[in-house]
Amino acid sequence: MIKLIDVHKYYGDTHVLKGINLDVEKGDFISITGSSGSGKSTLLNLIGGMDRPDRGSILVAGEDISSYKDEQLTLYRRERIGFIFQFFNLLPNITVFENVQMPLLLNSLEEEDRVSEYIKRVGLAGKEASYPYQLSGGEQQRVAVARALIHDPEIILADEPIGSLDSRTGIIIMDLIKQLAEETHKAVILVTHEHYLSNYAKREIKIKDGVLLQ
Repeated sequence: MIKLIDVHKYYGDTHVLKGINLDVEKGDFISITGSSGSGKSTLLNLIGGMDRPDRGSILVAGEDISSYKDEQLTLYRRERIGFIFQFFNLLPNITVFENVQMPLLLNSLEEEDRVSEYIKRVGLAGKEASYPYQLSGGEQQRVAVARALIHDPEIILADEPIGSLDSRTGIIIMDLIKQLAEETHKAVILVTHEHYLSNYAKREIKIKDGVLLQ
């Protein structure tokens, strides 16, 4: 489903990614582990269409997204990617229901029953009218998980998804991500500096100084 071919990325004079080659199949759950500054978040941003490589190609379902125009990348992110971030990135002034519904609205879909279903699946039934500030960190990340899956994307990108949670809550969230990803047959790419989280993945890939160690 995803194929990176000799991908390089520079920020100024800094060579952040150095000839990355990677294959991810449908239904894969892979973890990319490395220390801060190793290039793992940059790699995720390239796959997610939030940035472009300076050299090399990124193929998704056979299409080279690195050659997409800005409008095409926007549609790619909106329709085919689900993002889960460390700090939740919920919109603070709208409710749980509206936060989860947002990807559907961006894709011109009106499926309120689906929103209710996903809120229930992440264990937040009864919290639909709550605002993010009224939720715990773990509950906010549950909302973020539902939002990432609601529009049925092909790929889930999780960037340090439990980095701001306590260890017990983090395990609950990771169990939830893995369960829902398996049920919906998504490709999941997890970026983390916590090596124990690799136990959730089918395979672990290490990155150091912009180079994959497979």
